Amino acid sequence: MMRMMGNKTQVTRRAVLGGLAGLGVLALVPGRALAAISAEKAESLITKVVGDINSIINSGASEAKMISRFESVFAKYADVNFIALSALGPDGRSASASQKKAFVKAFRGYVARRYGSRFREFQGGRIDVVGSKKVKSRFEVLTKTSLKGKSPFDVVFVVSAKNGKFIDMQVEGISIVKSERKEIGAMLDRRGGDLNKLIADLNAG
Repeated sequence: MMRMMGNKTQVTRRAVLGGLAGLGVLALVPGRALAAISAEKAESLITKVVGDINSIINSGASEAKMISRFESVFAKYADVNFIALSALGPDGRSASASQKKAFVKAFRGYVARRYGSRFREFQGGRIDVVGSKKVKSRFEVLTKTSLKGKSPFDVVFVVSAKNGKFIDMQVEGISIVKSERKEIGAMLDRRGGDLNKLIADLNAG
């Protein structure tokens, strides 16, 4: 994992972090939870995910079509409820069930708008699965991300061992969920802690 980076590379990787965040939280997982999985199944799951990602980012499709296709892919794998409510953090403890549901929906739209324009930065690059390991109740699937003209860097996909859902990503040790928790927390603070106002503003774009 690279530790020494110039400013230009840092900016690029922050953009990638943003783009990958968007990929991980664009759609709800429908239907019943998957059965408990093994390391091999977790790795196979992410192999399919990155295969679809590689195909989409290098398809030459318009940004709108790319976003739509990403939504379809992640509808199969991402646990948006978990990610969104984790991003809301302690501020969600006093929220009602209807507020939580509204926030998850608004969060999905917010992420799509925020990160959608960054998808094109992946064009000409690819993501390859390297291996996996179990860490407590989760599997960490290590991948190597290569962007055109840039040095490869590590991206870890985190999969729940209990239900087989994709719940987080770590780009060179930076957690997507933790990054979004800080951002959402700051946005809520600017609205005086009014969750309904935040939801309305997220929906308004």
